[in-house]
Amino acid sequence: MSTVGSVFGTGFRSLLKREILRFVRRPRNTFLPPAITNILYFSVFGVILGGRIREIQGFDYILFILPGLVVLGAVSNAFENSSFSIFHGRWNEYIHEVLTSPLSYTSQVFAYVAAAALRGIVVGFIIVGVGLVFVPFAIDGGSVPVTRPLYLVAFMVIITTLFASFGVMGGLWAHDFDYLTVLNQFILRPLTFFGGVFYSLDILPPLYRTLSLLNPMVYMVNGVRFGFLGYSDVDPNASLVVLTTLTFVVLGVDAYLFKRGYGIIE
Repeated sequence: MSTVGSVFGTGFRSLLKREILRFVRRPRNTFLPPAITNILYFSVFGVILGGRIREIQGFDYILFILPGLVVLGAVSNAFENSSFSIFHGRWNEYIHEVLTSPLSYTSQVFAYVAAAALRGIVVGFIIVGVGLVFVPFAIDGGSVPVTRPLYLVAFMVIITTLFASFGVMGGLWAHDFDYLTVLNQFILRPLTFFGGVFYSLDILPPLYRTLSLLNPMVYMVNGVRFGFLGYSDVDPNASLVVLTTLTFVVLGVDAYLFKRGYGIIE
């Protein structure tokens, strides 16, 4: 059996299916909240505030913030899915069934990460759908452009996979459910909001623009924005290379932590 076949074999597909069904069967808990949240974002920032700001970098404000809102929803849900699934499995001790199965540690990690990344991408589509409703209200006859579809797909896959991988770390590290809330609400979301979701880096003073470049969310938001609008404050090619490399590194760390039994074996 090939290496790829051993990693993505029947066991992997079974665990992946279980993890996907876990959130698909509860749409009111997984898909409805981000839809409602982004209805509020688009109403307040896109329509009301956007009516005063008008344009940023030549784009209508609601179109400029849409990619950032997609990133915010996608990475938050990818992180939340894998972190909660891992932690819940530890809390109720059914993750041991996975660990004692014939699956390799790499297959286990990939299954958790792939399911979480898929949830993030689906949520991203939902946010785009909400945007499609609001854009014509804010822009007479406006529509949501996708000028670089390959870049958009690449960045969405990479950023959701990256944060699903971080979620595995968070799920292994967390000692109770409050830890997961702290990670998502007080670290992930602030970084996203200061990552250029609602503004362009070019409007910042030089010092703050330089400091913003230390925030990895800047490259994710601008990468997705480049996919939609063809505009980015940073080089999208360099961003994609760095984020892809970081994703593989984090996946490797996840597999290592599983192998060591970190957070699972007391």
